[in-house]
Formats: sequence, C-alpha cells, structure tokens
Amino acid sequence: MNQQSTLEQGYLLALSVAAAVVFCAPARADGDAAMGKYKSAMCEGCHGIPGYRTAYPEVYSVPKLGGQQLDYMIHALHDYKSGARTHPSMRGIAATLSDQDISDLAAYYAGNNGK
Repeated sequence: MNQQSTLEQGYLLALSVAAAVVFCAPARADGDAAMGKYKSAMCEGCHGIPGYRTAYPEVYSVPKLGGQQLDYMIHALHDYKSGARTHPSMRGIAATLSDQDISDLAAYYAGNNGK
C-alpha cells in the first residue's frame, strides 16, 4: 500500500465518522420549557385528562406526556408532522407546529414541569 492510498483511506474514514456523528446523533432540542408550558394548552385537552380514552379513529387510552424522553417527543411530533405516524388528530395538530414549538413542547413535557 502506498502513502497516497493510505492518506485517501484515512480521509475516507474521517469523513465516514463525521457523517455518522452528524446523521446518527440523537435529536437535540434548544427548547424552552416555559414556552412549552404556554404552548401546551392544545395538548392538555386530551393528554391532560387522567385516564382519558378517545373514540376517534378508534378507542384507546391517550398516553401521558409528562416525563417522556426529550428525543422521543421530538421524533414523535416530527413523525406526526411528516405523516410517518398516522393518527389523524395528532397529524392535524403537529402540522401546525414549527420546529421551535416542537422543541419547546418536548422540553416542557420531558422535564418534571410537564404533567
């Protein structure tokens, strides 16, 4: 193996590691929990009622949001917004959220402040 080939392999390895760090890192949120609390009114109508069960599109228990993992909340809301998750009500709500709204809501619910 010559020196040129070794350098090219080193660059390729460094580029691969950098790409893995960028694309495989968990979502990071610069969310403001106080703003998330302010924005959470639309969520509380279903998620803030202990033991609430919805009947549309089918009957199921609505999950509690408080204490959920930050990254999970961010990914779930983005999935509803993109259509990867298909619940009609959540898709409609998530479609109105900006990336900052999602980060703020996730910060609120992931912290001990969320219900």
